[in-house]
Amino acid sequence: MEKVKVRLRPIIRNINLPIVIKTTILPGDSMERLFIATQVGEIFCIGNEGIRTFLDIRSRIIKLGVSGGGYDERGLLGLAFHPQFYYNGLFYLHYSLAGSQGPGAFSNSEDPTQNRDALPKFFKPDPCKPKTLNLRWTNREARYDHIDTVEEWTLQASGQPEKRRTLLNIRRPFFNHNGVNSLTFSPETGRLILTTGDGGSGYDPFNLSQDDMEIAGKIIEIDVEKNTFGINPPVVTRFHELPVSIQGILTVIAKGGRNLPGISFQRHDNQYIKYVGNVGQDLVESVFSFVHYKPLPVIQLVKAYLMNTRLQEDGFINFGWRGWEGTFPTTIIKECSPDSSLEKQTFAYYKDALKTSVQRIQPLTCYYHQDPRPGKFGGSALTAVQSYMGSGIPHLKGSVVFTDFAVEDSPPPNRGTLAYTKIRTDGKLNDYDIIETDYDFGSESSFYVSLGANLNQTRLYLGVYASNKVNDYNQGTIFEIVP
Repeated sequence: MEKVKVRLRPIIRNINLPIVIKTTILPGDSMERLFIATQVGEIFCIGNEGIRTFLDIRSRIIKLGVSGGGYDERGLLGLAFHPQFYYNGLFYLHYSLAGSQGPGAFSNSEDPTQNRDALPKFFKPDPCKPKTLNLRWTNREARYDHIDTVEEWTLQASGQPEKRRTLLNIRRPFFNHNGVNSLTFSPETGRLILTTGDGGSGYDPFNLSQDDMEIAGKIIEIDVEKNTFGINPPVVTRFHELPVSIQGILTVIAKGGRNLPGISFQRHDNQYIKYVGNVGQDLVESVFSFVHYKPLPVIQLVKAYLMNTRLQEDGFINFGWRGWEGTFPTTIIKECSPDSSLEKQTFAYYKDALKTSVQRIQPLTCYYHQDPRPGKFGGSALTAVQSYMGSGIPHLKGSVVFTDFAVEDSPPPNRGTLAYTKIRTDGKLNDYDIIETDYDFGSESSFYVSLGANLNQTRLYLGVYASNKVNDYNQGTIFEIVP
């Protein structure tokens, strides 16, 4: 692939952590506006006249950064405008509800002295202890971390947004892996798409992502044209716990996600390539692509579950987690004591890897946490994927651009990375190249946290934050990526 160099042109500075970047045309307006959603709960609209607050739901968001040194993966996570937003004013939000803080799914996990069998906050399985390989999330109504909600809002004629209805309420076991940039509309089906994570901790301890009944670790289509007004969705973790009327608006198109930072559609020869990122565990970050897929209506999934029958899943997309981390079987790495320079690698979930080895799709590209090859980098966490169809940066046209949070094991200050790859005609795994950026961040850290585009994907936008803590405020910058 060609070496690509770009400039970063600042658009707005000193905002909170910019988690979603979208554009749309406001009702009665004539131009596309840039919208920025921050993790703490603000949505800003940017135009020629500057920046203004479109919506502020900070009071609705769970208190962030109270543990873990200020790092948090909850908050306002998704924003999507209806394809007919110009005419109907409808838009959709995914966020973590204020007042929903729970103790977490692991009993006494904060204080191992309370319980000899207590588990660490970031769980790691031990293949020599079968008990750790087959955990179950029990007592879910009491043991959870928080509740996420997906809502429909409308922009009233007065210009004030107002909530219309709740589509889903999802109980989450841990604070992390809730998805990010989690809402978009499919140009193929016209339905709202929700991308979720596996529920968090580490290594998907309850194997939620491969369980067809679990909402966690899935890509879900929501038919927002169907009427669910008057129905207050219960707080659930599994599809069969939903009322039939809510089941009827849901379709599952993929499973096996660890943490999915959104989905991007690219039109090609009258069909759409779908790009999905999957954040890795310890070894590798992955970008997947697919064109054709077999959706499974939730009503059919629930029926099969209740009748104890298996559905035909040929054509159903499976990213392979937790048995597979990108191209690798999920692996545990331990130091070989007393020689810490040696390592022992063990399959974490051999049976899971075996079961999903044929069912899963191969990644389009992977990048690794350790990669000594020239022109590569050690990644930490994939934060966004975005198709680019513009001509302004010629070598990027028709590619998928992705961002990594911060280069692994690099000296401070921290620096995020831009990279890209393209579809191979033979469908095999492709390599990637770094996109070189001509911008001096000085002594400040620059965590790459989000990526967006305009409606026809001819302009790219990058969200950067100077801290990895959500409660270090007003340290965000939005750039346009330009030649």
